[in-house]
Amino acid sequence: MSDTQQRIDQIVKSSDVVLFMKGTAQFPQCGFSGRAIQVLKACGVDKPATVNVLEDPDIRNGIKEYSNWPTIPQLYVKGEFIGGSDIMMEMYENGELQQVLGTPAA
Repeated sequence: MSDTQQRIDQIVKSSDVVLFMKGTAQFPQCGFSGRAIQVLKACGVDKPATVNVLEDPDIRNGIKEYSNWPTIPQLYVKGEFIGGSDIMMEMYENGELQQVLGTPAA
């Protein structure tokens, strides 16, 4: 495992909810990242751990390899890859995301 992959692995395992995104939770830099934050907030997750991939090209490229998923944002819950914003939205709409997060369905 490369140094970047080890760093990503540590980040993923450091918090229950980790979102690799473009920008920050307060200032998303793309619509998909903004939607991912809104979905998490709707699920009652007010302060997810976030990683701004725009600040670190190694993380930006490495996370795609780590998850074998080509796009950002990427959500991890308790160390498990969940998916990007489309999958998050779909899971939210059918109540699955709330179950994964352990939050009550709206």
